[in-house]
Amino acid sequence: MAEESFSTLGKIAALDLLFDGSGFDRAEDPAFTPEKGATVRTCARTFLEGTDFDLVYFPLKHLGYKCAAATAAGLLAALAHPRSLSVRLGVSAKLDFPQVRELWSGVVAAAKEFGFASLGLDLVPSQNGLVVSVNAIGEESALTCGRVMKPRSKDLLCVSGSLGAAFLGFQVLEREKRQFEKTGKHNGEALEKYRMLVGSYLKPEVPAGALSALEEAQVYPSAGILVSHGLSDAVRRIVRATGLGAKVYADKIPFEGNSFSLGKELDIDPVSAAMNGGDDFRLLYVIPILQAEKFRRDFQSFDIIGHLAQGDVGAVLVTPEGVELPLRAQGWEDPE
Repeated sequence: MAEESFSTLGKIAALDLLFDGSGFDRAEDPAFTPEKGATVRTCARTFLEGTDFDLVYFPLKHLGYKCAAATAAGLLAALAHPRSLSVRLGVSAKLDFPQVRELWSGVVAAAKEFGFASLGLDLVPSQNGLVVSVNAIGEESALTCGRVMKPRSKDLLCVSGSLGAAFLGFQVLEREKRQFEKTGKHNGEALEKYRMLVGSYLKPEVPAGALSALEEAQVYPSAGILVSHGLSDAVRRIVRATGLGAKVYADKIPFEGNSFSLGKELDIDPVSAAMNGGDDFRLLYVIPILQAEKFRRDFQSFDIIGHLAQGDVGAVLVTPEGVELPLRAQGWEDPE
């Protein structure tokens, strides 16, 4: 049997095949009806080939999963449960139906893991490489809305996993790509040695059940944000949103096991990678100080890395020696 292709299938038949066996019905406009009193939240992200990913080393299934998971994580950070997911793929000529189906299988896996009830897909041609546009809709329950307290000084800053690992893993992949282009060979030992760091970049681990677990434990974050462009950027956003200051302690930041070994190889400070690197996709919650004891006991997978402070403190990184360094987000700066 000849391999399926867009030229023989056409768009509608291709969409039908992609949804066949996925567990989702194909919806032109995925929607849901929020419960009474709930707040609807949205999160949208666009991933561009050559900017956000490189198909030379990025498995398509991992890419589909990452795009959907990263967008769902934005809802969880906003204290909203995922409900509806829409994906639009701009497909370049170098990809045909089998490759798109591989990518789509990752999207479906993420949609199931994060509990989306409906899923939509559109396919359009692209002349500038693969484009993955994802829009997720969720709801913050009425109960959560009613119990979220105003952030206060001394509330805890808590993060859901290691930081800087994705940036370091990306550097490994880029190094091996350059080596392969130069010699036709790559260092399999390096990829194996740093596979946890590489994995952090290719397939981020987002705790899909974190929000439900918090609600079940009756622990309600007073704020939340997704760490996607470095910890400095995320903390500064919390400071701007709350009008408070924040202190992050360098010796409390969680790192993947081989971060310092690789950092030495590449001459990259892992703390700098954590503060200014990208693609970690970690949940950063502000936990009320009154719920600190329960949170420490029941949510040991999170790391407490600092706390809010009075507004005049600003956003600072506290070194092990006690020196306070102002946090500065690299790249695009939001206005103060």
